[in-house]
Amino acid sequence: MFVTPAFAQAAAGDPMGTTGFLIQFMPFILIFVIMYFLLIRPQQKRAAEHKEMLKNLRRGDTVVMTGGLIGKISKVVDDNEMVLEVGESTGGTKVRVARAFVAELRTKGEPVKDGA
Repeated sequence: MFVTPAFAQAAAGDPMGTTGFLIQFMPFILIFVIMYFLLIRPQQKRAAEHKEMLKNLRRGDTVVMTGGLIGKISKVVDDNEMVLEVGESTGGTKVRVARAFVAELRTKGEPVKDGA
């Protein structure tokens, strides 16, 4: 039988090599870097600020809950719960809420004395 020259030649290596691999994935790397700086990093910063705000809540602060309820903190029970006064009158309706559901701190109130 006759062997053609194409079958007789050795198989060639990867023509693009490692640089071709990097060039092929460069758009994906650039998209990830852009997404990190536009989405991931600001979200992490916002989460850290919210965690710090939750840690610094104290009696007398006016807060907005995630459900839209607005009230004044009348008692901090522990690290996870607090009592929120939502009524207009003195000694209004008090609700026990989870601290994690505070969405926003409206006004930083003067701390109320324990005797009052």
